[in-house]
Amino acid sequence: MPEGGASISKSTHNGMPGAGAGAGAGAVAPPGAAAAPPGRRTGGGAPRAGALVTFILGGLTAVTPLAMDMYLPALPEVTRSLSAPAATVQLTLTACLAGMALGQLVVGPMSDRWGRRRPLLVGLVIYVVATALCAFAPTVELLVACRLAQGLAGAAGIVIARAVARDLYDGVALARFFSTLMLISGMAPILAPLIGGQVLRFTDWRGVFVVLTILGVLLTALVWTKLPETLAPADRHGGNVREALAPMRGLLADRVFTGYMLAGGFAFASLFSYVAASPFVMQEIYGASPQTFSLLFGLNSIGLMIMGQVNGKILVGRVRLDKALGAGLAVVVAAATALLLMSVGVFGETGLVPVAVALFVLMSSMGVVMPNTQTLPLMRARHAAGSASALLGTTSFLIGAIASPLVGIAGEDTAVPMAVVQLASALVATACFLGMCRPWKSGTNTKGGGV
Repeated sequence: MPEGGASISKSTHNGMPGAGAGAGAGAVAPPGAAAAPPGRRTGGGAPRAGALVTFILGGLTAVTPLAMDMYLPALPEVTRSLSAPAATVQLTLTACLAGMALGQLVVGPMSDRWGRRRPLLVGLVIYVVATALCAFAPTVELLVACRLAQGLAGAAGIVIARAVARDLYDGVALARFFSTLMLISGMAPILAPLIGGQVLRFTDWRGVFVVLTILGVLLTALVWTKLPETLAPADRHGGNVREALAPMRGLLADRVFTGYMLAGGFAFASLFSYVAASPFVMQEIYGASPQTFSLLFGLNSIGLMIMGQVNGKILVGRVRLDKALGAGLAVVVAAATALLLMSVGVFGETGLVPVAVALFVLMSSMGVVMPNTQTLPLMRARHAAGSASALLGTTSFLIGAIASPLVGIAGEDTAVPMAVVQLASALVATACFLGMCRPWKSGTNTKGGGV
């Protein structure tokens, strides 16, 4: 569809804070920006995105996590194939995360200025090329470099999918739509390790990247032919780079937005420490086969998806989003504490089952934490969805990239570093949420809409 084609109309604006404490920085607009055109956010019902558009957005949020999760069962094989230590091979995950973080910081403002489709298509093409190069990397150093490029380009799908959702939805509708996206994108961590484990039965780790390249080509074709532009030319930001970054400065000045952003970032670090360490913990310490690990990883992802749907279908509209987020963080802290106690031997020698149960509880609770740490801050950025999405994604992936190497700092024979990183990250996330967002003082986060 041409860049200047018809845009999908935005939904109603439910309960956005317009004045009062903490609201001034919440509705960030670029210098000189005009108010939204009449009729774009009216009091009528919110139009829903079509099923195909919803599926595409779910695929965009899943494409780069898919590239990471399909690769997980192959990590021990990569260490042998490239004669590299486990800590160095884990840098391939860190590089991909760092690329996703930095890429979102660039693509987000670009999408606010030039629309959603153009930056997205460019990013997807580069992602496909970088993924193909990963399949032929002869050394771990080149693999790390290709994974960095893969993350940089794949960031376009993640950040723009969130911005498109913000273009289309608001309030409770946005929270529910994010839960729907989690249902779709949540299939990636379920299917990816299973597919990766099966691919490894017929080929080596390089075959995993061949499959990912094919999937990237298919998604690019689908976006080109079926995803319309959702940001009308009248709503795009003009000006130079300095003016394009102005909304980010306004967002960061909003204490509540920053609190949600950091809470989501550290919660993601707790999740990603599991992603980075679990292949070694499950397979090398507890003796699980690549296929068993893939099944356990998929089971955890099912738990995350189910809780995401509980959040979107049951909690949203009945329970304040802040309360749901606080409960989710509390469960993450409890599960991480149990993992640490098991890892240090407080309960004696534990097998695979108790550890798997604790990880299942931790991952499932992320189905409540992650959608709400995206919905709540995005609702404070009605005029800068791309920039807000970029800040949220950059923070999450940068913190995750820092946490990733820490899980292997004591070697491959202990799960203690993973549990320590998970618990510390969960505690910091909770502190940011309570200390900066101060949900007990909020008068705008109601059950029925808005934040």
